[in-house]
Amino acid sequence: MGLSELQTYRGTRYNRLAILSLGFAVLATIGTVFLGVAVIAVFAVGAGHVSLNQIRLRRERGRGLAVTALAIGYAIAVFALISALSFAAGYVFRQQ
Repeated sequence: MGLSELQTYRGTRYNRLAILSLGFAVLATIGTVFLGVAVIAVFAVGAGHVSLNQIRLRRERGRGLAVTALAIGYAIAVFALISALSFAAGYVFRQQ
């Protein structure tokens, strides 16, 4: 069974944007943990949503990768929001 036959048998190929979104999620995790920079999570979330739409329309594989990237991206975003709010609250109450 050749590669093209195997791809046809399993469905189709993996969505490249889903793989990229998972890469962004990993990069966002590393950036958040070591550098305190969570802005890359925005790219993971955006690419994850677009890849889910492409997977549905093109009947490609990689839905799990995209959903994982979305979960990680949104978790980092929530962490960053809570961190920013707690910093702001501490700053406001320290001034009084």
